[in-house]
Amino acid sequence: MQNGYSRQEMMAVFLARDLRDGEHLQVGYALPVAEAATRLAHIMHGPNMDLIFLGARMNVHNLDYIPMPEFGWDNRIVRWAESYSDRGHRFDRLKDWGKRVFFIGGLQVDRFGNTNLIGIGENFKKLEFRGPGSVGTPTLTTHVGRYYIILNHHSKRVLVEKCDYTSTVGWGNGDPKAREKLGLPGGGPKYCITPLCTMDFDEENKSMRLFSLHPGVEIAEVIENTGFKVIIPNNWNYTEEPSEEELDILRSRVDKAGILRKVK
Repeated sequence: MQNGYSRQEMMAVFLARDLRDGEHLQVGYALPVAEAATRLAHIMHGPNMDLIFLGARMNVHNLDYIPMPEFGWDNRIVRWAESYSDRGHRFDRLKDWGKRVFFIGGLQVDRFGNTNLIGIGENFKKLEFRGPGSVGTPTLTTHVGRYYIILNHHSKRVLVEKCDYTSTVGWGNGDPKAREKLGLPGGGPKYCITPLCTMDFDEENKSMRLFSLHPGVEIAEVIENTGFKVIIPNNWNYTEEPSEEELDILRSRVDKAGILRKVK
């Protein structure tokens, strides 16, 4: 805990602030920071947001409590929902996905935001560690207006020079037009959010760049725990701490079980 809140709570608050009313926020499986952030944003400033969990679309702004299970979502969420649909994955509506925002993790993430959920090891037939697989992330990251990379750990094992395998293409080889050349219409990754900092992508070479340092973290800690050279600009800032209101809503209406305070 730092200053009375966990780093995962800090990450969720930062992310919630960056989400806009009216957007369609799609969260996959086992992403507690993203789940909490979307619910917090929906309550605080996004009554017209659509929340999409595992393909189910809903608007639940009117609920006093939006339950956040440890993994996935709970059907009690929609009991008094203003609206609910099980068509969150309608692939015949890809043309509308420009308004959709997505969130992903990764076993490995390289400097250009390419991610690996497949596995670790040189021999794909006998991986040292097998991941869950791409599980739909290539399609979503190809088409959505933007997405966020959210990591529970900031280490050289996760943030690597080159991924063993690529399950989603971020900015390819670092060419600002890499996605366009590959025919990927979506906006690509905006931030990589970790327990130490938030990084964005340099406009010229699309390499990760320090955007904000979380309170209590030193730049040396970020550099030491990253497997590639992070760009350190002159205009980086400290991440704004959660307000009392944000923490109160997060803990009383979103994360009563304290899931974000249990993450190690």
